[in-house]
Amino acid sequence: MSDERGRQIEAVDALTVRAPVPEVIRFGDWVMEHREFGLVRVRTRDGICGYGFTLSRDGPIAEMIHDYIAPRYVGRPTDEPKAAFESVQRSNLSCLIGGIGLRALSIVDLAVWDAEAKRRGLPIAVMLGGSNVAMPVTGIAGYPPSIGPAEVIEQVESLYEQGYRRVKLPMAPDAARSKARLEAAVSVSDDLWVGCDGAWVFNAVDDAVAFLESLDMTLGWFEDAFPPGNARIIAALRERSPFPIAFGDEQGGAHYPESLIAHSAVDFVRVDVTTMGGITSIGDILAQADEAGLRVAPHMNALEHAQIFGGLGRPDLPLEWGIVGSGVDQFADSLAQPVVRDGLMDPLPDEPGFGRLVNPDWLRSVPHDDPADIIGEAAALEG
Repeated sequence: MSDERGRQIEAVDALTVRAPVPEVIRFGDWVMEHREFGLVRVRTRDGICGYGFTLSRDGPIAEMIHDYIAPRYVGRPTDEPKAAFESVQRSNLSCLIGGIGLRALSIVDLAVWDAEAKRRGLPIAVMLGGSNVAMPVTGIAGYPPSIGPAEVIEQVESLYEQGYRRVKLPMAPDAARSKARLEAAVSVSDDLWVGCDGAWVFNAVDDAVAFLESLDMTLGWFEDAFPPGNARIIAALRERSPFPIAFGDEQGGAHYPESLIAHSAVDFVRVDVTTMGGITSIGDILAQADEAGLRVAPHMNALEHAQIFGGLGRPDLPLEWGIVGSGVDQFADSLAQPVVRDGLMDPLPDEPGFGRLVNPDWLRSVPHDDPADIIGEAAALEG
C-alpha cells in the first residue's frame, strides 16, 4: 500500500463511558452523579490509530461523531488536519461552531493529529516544532466539594509533599464553607498559590464580590463565577474584584475569546483543546490573548495540553491535574500520573503522538457504550 493511500482515514468511531464519582457533586442546580467521557478513535487504512477524549457533560458526543462528523472525515489524509477540520466545520456551522458539536469535532481533530504524529514516529510536541518540557502544574483539590477544611488540608499537604506549589478548589455548597476551605488550603505553606473555581454558581456581581471580600487571604484567581455567555457581567466583576479573574473553561466557538477581550472581562483566558477546536484552532486563541496582553491557562487534559503547549513554545502555561480517586477526572486517573518537582511537572516521555491515551482495562471496568469495539482494538494493539 502506498504511503499516500495508507494515511487516508478509514474509520472514525466513538465510545461513551460513565465513570462513577465518590459521591454526588453539587454546584447549585448542576448535579453530577457521574462523569461521562467521549473517546474517539481515528484509524487509517494501514492500521494506525489516533485518539482524543473529552468530558461529554452528558452531551451526545458519540452520536454527533457517528452521525455527522465521521462520514466527512473518512477518505481524508491525516497529514492535512487543518484543511479537514475547516472543511467539516464549514459543512455545518450551525452545529459545529460551538457547544457539543465543536466539542465532538475538537477530539476528532486531536485524534487526526495523534495518528499523523504516530505515523511520523514523533511526539506531538516535536511535530509541532517544540519539545516536551517541564511545565508549572496546579493540583485540583477540594473534591468532593462537601469535604471540610481538615480534609482539604490533608489533600493540599499531600500535594505539597508531592511537589505541587499551586492548588485550586471549587466552591463548597455555601459561601461560608467555601471561605473556610480556601483559608485552610492557603495555611499549608506561605509559598502556595491558591485559586478558586466559582463553578458557575453565582448570579449577581454583588454576591460574588461579597464572597471575595470576605476572604482573609490572597487568591491567585477566581474563575468561572457566572454561567458562560455574558462577558458584561464578568467585566463588572473584574472591575470590583480584589483578585484576578479567569474565565472560559470548556467554551470556545463563535466569539471566543473575542467577547471576553472586547469587554476587558478577564485577566486569564482559560483554554481547553478538547472543546475549542483541537490543535487546529488553539493557535488563533493564543494569538488573540497575546495581542490583548492577557495570560492563558489550560483547563485539565494535562497529557494533551503539555505536549501541545510545549510544542508551541509555551512552557509557561500552568497545567492541571486532579487527585486520583477524588472524582475530578477518572479518565486521566487511569493514565500515567505526573512527576512534580518544586512546582513543575517533569517533561512527558518522548512517545509517538500523545503517548498512551487509552487504558482498556479501566474502560472495561466502568459502564460504557462501545459499538465499534474500540476497547478491544486498543487492547489488541497493546499486545
